[in-house]
Amino acid sequence: MKTKLLIFGITGDLATRKLLPALEQIISTGNFDELSVIGVSRHTVNEADLFVNCTNKSFLDKKLSIFTMNLDESSEYNKLKDYISIGSDEQLLAYMAVPPKNTAEIVDMMGVAGINSPNVKILFEKPFGVDLLSAEKLIERTSRHYNEEQIYRIDHYLAKEMAQNIVAFRGRNALFSNIWSNDYIKSIDIIATQKIGIENRVHFYEQTGALRDIVQGHLIQLLVLTLMDIPHNFEWDEMPELRLAALNCIEPVDPNEVVRAQYDGYRKEVKNPDSKVETFVSLKLASNHSRWSGVPITLTTGKGLANETTEIRVNLKMNNGAQGNCLIFRIQPNEGICIELFIKKPGYGHKFETSYLSFDYPEHIKLPDAYEQVIVDAVSSSKSLFTSSGEVLRSWQILKPVQEAWESSNESPKLYPLGSNIDSILN
Repeated sequence: MKTKLLIFGITGDLATRKLLPALEQIISTGNFDELSVIGVSRHTVNEADLFVNCTNKSFLDKKLSIFTMNLDESSEYNKLKDYISIGSDEQLLAYMAVPPKNTAEIVDMMGVAGINSPNVKILFEKPFGVDLLSAEKLIERTSRHYNEEQIYRIDHYLAKEMAQNIVAFRGRNALFSNIWSNDYIKSIDIIATQKIGIENRVHFYEQTGALRDIVQGHLIQLLVLTLMDIPHNFEWDEMPELRLAALNCIEPVDPNEVVRAQYDGYRKEVKNPDSKVETFVSLKLASNHSRWSGVPITLTTGKGLANETTEIRVNLKMNNGAQGNCLIFRIQPNEGICIELFIKKPGYGHKFETSYLSFDYPEHIKLPDAYEQVIVDAVSSSKSLFTSSGEVLRSWQILKPVQEAWESSNESPKLYPLGSNIDSILN
């Protein structure tokens, strides 16, 4: 279908660093000849600056046009509508690559201007609100002009190849689907750590913090991929409903089961000596589903740490004295799956050592970038990798107790030195 992709914030970091390189790759396949791109900017654009992260801008040269407008002026959206000129045989994808605080206003004015016909889709970047109340208000506000089928909420972790492979690995391999319950699984740990600090995202991070930035979206989404039921006749279109069912079984977090910390030097970096914003958070969750009753779940994320990894660790129980094994889904870097095994140490003795049986993608295979997948799925109206309004609200409900506890407390986050490991912060 002929598609026009409208990108608000075409000169921003997200568009230049992620979206345009993703579009370059998509268009280079030759399968999207009917895709064109309209970039929206407040100011005149030097197109050369847009392509700094592209390897061959020629793929985009003939596909991209720029529309300059005042995003705060409602009358400008009537001009935008005329410029877009959507035909009855076309669809429009409006990508909100702008700060979340601007998104609702833009969507409102698009709706008032009539850019909300059934062939219009809106792509939202996270975060979807900052708490339960703001998420409810955002959903209500967008529903004035657009129905749920037109809304595509992006959590790019869901679109990562390895995240999608969790479903295939669990559902299509009897070796693992048969043991995927509390009968065999001892605990689940989901970890996302970075060596870097907040870099140049001072304003964003002071408003957000690790809980909102990583836990509410990314880690909870990885968790539901791990916990959700996968029927034998599974279809990808069922994903949002299956994820929501798993989310509804997760109990709200106990604030006493949360560790909140901040790397030493953060306050100086953001020039706020009283900042209580967390750069590290670790919390414990539990599911009341019969399959997962009694299985401890830990979500941990942090910046300025010793290691950089995003992974899911499924720890198996000991059996008849045998050592429990660990199954690891590596989301990034080095996407793959490995199983921690105990084997006899080579030699004349009879000692044991740890080894790993692993699956890695062959070096010659280029995995699609998550943003490539997001755009392709939105074009084809596949919503399996986008979060529903129900998922958004439930994830905020789960985190509501800890957010309320932090807001009413004068306690500052625990400090940790840059380069710390997780255990040193937790102990």
